[in-house]
Amino acid sequence: MKNSDQLDFSTILATSIHDMKNSLAMVLQSIEDLDLADNLTTPQHKSVSNLHYQTSRINSTLMQLLALYREERKQLPILIEENSVNELLTDILERNRLYLNSHHIKLGVKVENNLYGYYDVDLISYLLSDILINALRHAKSEVTITAYQQDPYLVFEIEDDGDGYPHYMLNVNDDKIATFNANKGRSGLGLLFAKKIAESHKLKALSGYITLTNKSEKSGSIFTLKLP
Repeated sequence: MKNSDQLDFSTILATSIHDMKNSLAMVLQSIEDLDLADNLTTPQHKSVSNLHYQTSRINSTLMQLLALYREERKQLPILIEENSVNELLTDILERNRLYLNSHHIKLGVKVENNLYGYYDVDLISYLLSDILINALRHAKSEVTITAYQQDPYLVFEIEDDGDGYPHYMLNVNDDKIATFNANKGRSGLGLLFAKKIAESHKLKALSGYITLTNKSEKSGSIFTLKLP
């Protein structure tokens, strides 16, 4: 076989992921339409929301794989412009509406008035939505999203009252491979994606970054994203 005829598996994989994402978007829309049916019982609504939740997780994982592939090849398109933080969080909450409506988890949102920031709205939306999905999955009763300006950074925090992050994940900024280890039961792909996307947001000498902390006074964890 000529070199020109040899298959580039990574490119085929990236193309396949893109196609699968398009199909999953249609599946998610169909699930949302199904939830609007008047004859569904409460258990059925919960089953539909769980289906939507799991499908959203698959879609998010595929998006992360595609973005990481593009980032490795220096082909990840990043459009950093001024965006409304309130609109960003409203979109993220709407994306997870079915799960929130059928599970008794209290969600709090604390955002400064008229808060704006400079970021790629699509990438940051996927990043925060993935972290929120995991917080909802691990929370016992409550999740809080906070956004505020702390010069020179725009800060997002997602806090839950679950069991906290495994200790090997807490050094996300010290060990480049610590968060990506499938042998430990949690691959950390979402955190690897979050770290890469945060670092891609730069302003002069500043770069974005993430931190993970476990609360000492009570159970739970805090994911923090800082963007310059």
